[in-house]
Amino acid sequence: MTSEFQTLDDIFQCQMCGQCCNGFGGTYVTPEDIVRISTYIQADPDEFIPEYCDMTGAGPVLTQGPDGRCIFFDEQIQCTIHPVKPRMCRAWPFLKTVVHHPENWDAMASACPGMVPSVPHGDLVRIIADHIEKRGF
Repeated sequence: MTSEFQTLDDIFQCQMCGQCCNGFGGTYVTPEDIVRISTYIQADPDEFIPEYCDMTGAGPVLTQGPDGRCIFFDEQIQCTIHPVKPRMCRAWPFLKTVVHHPENWDAMASACPGMVPSVPHGDLVRIIADHIEKRGF
């Protein structure tokens, strides 16, 4: 029997709601992210971490505002750095910690209206592996 889940679009379609910009432990940024974002917002890359990040044991994460959302989120235009958004944001919701643990997928799907909840784990892994093989990620 063929699964109803065959492609990424069968398990996730972004609704542009901004829920992924809200909390969930913060958005980690790589050195490459920092350079891209700094250039885009015309900031000094050497000042980016102290100005726009909080440090964690695993590295810098974008600071969250009082509402719990990323500091680069705006209610009207949503992501103000969308063209250069961090790698973690570009990969959402296909992050290792979400994909490899079905309970995490379901937890994130409860907050993200674009994610289909309760996708069988085997289907999730197969769909993502197929996508990476065909197109890269």
